[in-house]
Amino acid sequence: MDATPDTFIASLSAALAHAGLADEAALSRARRAQGKTGERFDRVLTELGIVPERALAQAIAHVLDLPLADAAAFPETALLADTLPSDFLARARLMPIALAGKRLTLAMADPFNDDAVRSIGYLTGLEIDRAVTASSDFEAAFARLYGLPQTSARLDGTPEASDASDADDVERLKDIASEAPVIRFVADMIARAVERRASDIHVEPQEDHLRVRFRRDGRLEQTESLPRAMHAAVTSRLKIMARLDIAERRLPQDGRIKLAVRGREIDFRVSTMPSLYGEGIVLRVLDRSAVALEFPALGFASDVEAAFRELLAQPNGILLVTGPTGSGKTTTLYAALSILNKVDRKIFTVEDPIEYQLAGIHQIQVQPKIGLSFAATLRSLLRQDPDIIMVGEIRDLETAEIAVQASLTGHLVLSTLHTNSAAASITRLIDMGVEPFLLASTLRGVLAQRLIRKLCPACSAPARRIVGCPKCSGSGFAGRTTIMELLPVTQPVRDGILARQDEVALEAAAVASGMRGMYADGVRRVEAGETILEEVLLATQLAK
Repeated sequence: MDATPDTFIASLSAALAHAGLADEAALSRARRAQGKTGERFDRVLTELGIVPERALAQAIAHVLDLPLADAAAFPETALLADTLPSDFLARARLMPIALAGKRLTLAMADPFNDDAVRSIGYLTGLEIDRAVTASSDFEAAFARLYGLPQTSARLDGTPEASDASDADDVERLKDIASEAPVIRFVADMIARAVERRASDIHVEPQEDHLRVRFRRDGRLEQTESLPRAMHAAVTSRLKIMARLDIAERRLPQDGRIKLAVRGREIDFRVSTMPSLYGEGIVLRVLDRSAVALEFPALGFASDVEAAFRELLAQPNGILLVTGPTGSGKTTTLYAALSILNKVDRKIFTVEDPIEYQLAGIHQIQVQPKIGLSFAATLRSLLRQDPDIIMVGEIRDLETAEIAVQASLTGHLVLSTLHTNSAAASITRLIDMGVEPFLLASTLRGVLAQRLIRKLCPACSAPARRIVGCPKCSGSGFAGRTTIMELLPVTQPVRDGILARQDEVALEAAAVASGMRGMYADGVRRVEAGETILEEVLLATQLAK
């Protein structure tokens, strides 16, 4: 087979465009790069991050009219191990996966390697059939059936390796992290996570294997179970990409990665954590293009959106968004800032960390290690003539008091808290030490929210129940939406704050003033056919 003809490039481009995997602009960029470098067109596509490896393998199989060998196609034990040397198979990037009579099927990460196919035919005396496989599937199967080089197997996070930090050890880690199979596996893992709209990637060392899980729609799903020997190589590769210290395996570290995946820039927040069996790594996927900073897209009902916009229109005061970690609070605040972001306003954010870059807004990353805390940053910001300030989180009394002071001096302050309900935010601030009379005069409103899973539109309609299909990976759900309650600080609520009422009394006053509770908002989403009652009950019970 010939990998270079224009007909192959044209056919592959058409197949990718037809499948919605790449647009013409991305394909043109890949063709220009291929023309300059002389590298094969399919390899350029993955190196530029335009098409994930598995999707590309499927497209190549379609163009070449060959079967696709996925992970399930590989055998439990190595075939013809006495005849075909493993080092030859590794170099040629192919592996026998089926033997029927006089015909041998090879899974090939490089289906154009004609010389290797002829060599195997000569060695075995068999007729050869080809199948296309993704590089990551080949690498995982090869490691399972044939193992890894001895140098990689030694650096597996065992106690004798984990405490070493000498120059030789660091160089070995760099070497194994730079091997092509490791680079390809990590790149494909990341691409698959983005393709499946995962919010997090978990790389977790276990006693006898390395587990990879994706968090999708709030739930963790296992995607890979790799040999334990791959731990050091994979974690070292990720740490190098995040510019972390690969020699330091005893302390947590944080970093960031920016990559082009399928033609769009995506940020990854990287966190390492030492554990019993070695370092675990979590990558938070920050895909700005997948986040719609518009209230209806976030799940706001029309009446809640109108009321929330009225609060945003206030010239000063404090507006809070509350909920547990991962409930979409920061996304809601970013949506609010996108509305407030006008040329005649100066807006600052103080965040830890900065999740998305917002054009026209001054964003500051706090750095407690050097004394740049939320409180210290806020003090300095007030001398920068801001109109609007967004504080990532009110964590202590000092930050709360500065936020109150900023609102009293004519600024609109947006921030988040970790509480179970809108009313609980008020009592939490009072418990922190904020004076009720100051809170009553500055707090404009509190939005409490939770994320719940949405039914898959491809398989739930018209039954509006959990069905499961390939588009939702059989789960019956696709994506998440927000249920919420908005508590405006009306006069009855203000009187309750001044009287130091508990959250039950404050919530009752808010409901009497027209607030729709979170459970009622969830029922609205069930009646609209967007989710199921069990999802609402789970979210609201956790809120109690």
